[in-house]
Amino acid sequence: MNWLYVVGIILFLLGLMVSIALHELGHLVPAKLFGVRVTQYMVGFGSTAWSRRKGETEYGIKWIPFGGYIRMIGMLPPRPGDEPGRLRSTATGPWQGLIESARDAAQEEVRPGDEDRVFYRKKWWQKVIIMSGGPAMNFVLAFIFFTILLVGIGLPTWAPIVSPDTNTCVIPISEQRTQCQATDRPTPAAQAGMKPGDRMVSFNGKQIGSWEDATRLIRSHGPGPVQLGIVRDGKPMTLAVTLIAQDRPNLADPQKIDKNVGFLGVLPTEVMQQQSIGQVIGYMGELTGRVASSLLNLPEKMVGVWHAAFSGEERDPEGPVGVVGAGRMGGEILASDLSTEKKIAIFVNLLAGFNLAIGMFNLIPLLPLDGGHIAGGLWEGVKRAYARVMRRPEPKYVDIAKVLPLTYAIAIVMMIMAGLLVYADLVNPLTLTN
Repeated sequence: MNWLYVVGIILFLLGLMVSIALHELGHLVPAKLFGVRVTQYMVGFGSTAWSRRKGETEYGIKWIPFGGYIRMIGMLPPRPGDEPGRLRSTATGPWQGLIESARDAAQEEVRPGDEDRVFYRKKWWQKVIIMSGGPAMNFVLAFIFFTILLVGIGLPTWAPIVSPDTNTCVIPISEQRTQCQATDRPTPAAQAGMKPGDRMVSFNGKQIGSWEDATRLIRSHGPGPVQLGIVRDGKPMTLAVTLIAQDRPNLADPQKIDKNVGFLGVLPTEVMQQQSIGQVIGYMGELTGRVASSLLNLPEKMVGVWHAAFSGEERDPEGPVGVVGAGRMGGEILASDLSTEKKIAIFVNLLAGFNLAIGMFNLIPLLPLDGGHIAGGLWEGVKRAYARVMRRPEPKYVDIAKVLPLTYAIAIVMMIMAGLLVYADLVNPLTLTN
């Protein structure tokens, strides 16, 4: 196995661990700020690899780097009429017994004097801030990574610079070949003396800012003489070029052919073009819409993952991918023949996209996700506002313990989905080529 492949997997897992740690920090900081007692801050699941207690909180790392959590006391309120910290063992049925057992477990952590430090007694907006902190941190990380990608590195784009792969002869579009033959006539660019590395900057006095500008001006001009401004080795110069007419693929639909358009005979060069902060926001906005669409279609997407895993069908590049699959992509990126700049760009994009997806997934308004707790806090705020307007007694805290059976069912479904993704990522993974 290529050692760069292993390094790529390790680097991705480290990036994932840092993202998880900061996600949980997004919960931890406002929880402590609002006076909630936090007993544990853990990155990972399973048995503890390392931990250290500082004050009232145990900080640690666990062996399975696929998640994390903070433990806040009093996530569930006691039974109506019970005092905080008081336990009672009565149940009227299996579901009720499940709920009461969870209540008792939550109350066991409440010590004398902690009555005002439990989560459920905090103001509704404080609960919303605490539970929103994790996804918000993922969005901040995604923005930072996308800024590094777009502003610091840039996006690949075609520049109006003559590529070394440019042919010096005219090859009719009807002939499926790339090599010149003795009977081929030279291109207008070759006749004018254009060389690889020449940057086109003007066309008959009109400025060329992109490859699209150059293509549009050349094609629309048709055959005939033009003055082409270029920069060669830092020196500006003007070349007299006589364009010819050629049939070329339509820019919007390559299946269509544009007849007798202007033809120069050069290929562009791919460069990394740096973007602005405003473009980062637009880029993130577009990806957010695509991720939201994928989440809405998640059940359908998981059916596709099932068929890919057990029927050998091709994986959907817009479908979900698990940690194992993303880790394999990290390895594939570093082991590829791409330039170092492109490897860094794709790797940063992978981490950015993963943080964006994690943040949005956690906002789904279902327990045990953060979005379920956020929805509970918002509902409590609506109830209290309605009571104030209607001058009614202040309502009790929203009791999320009542939906614990649904929560456990959703948790089981999520574990099945995670297991399916792991299996699919092992037997039929998404790769850079698909």
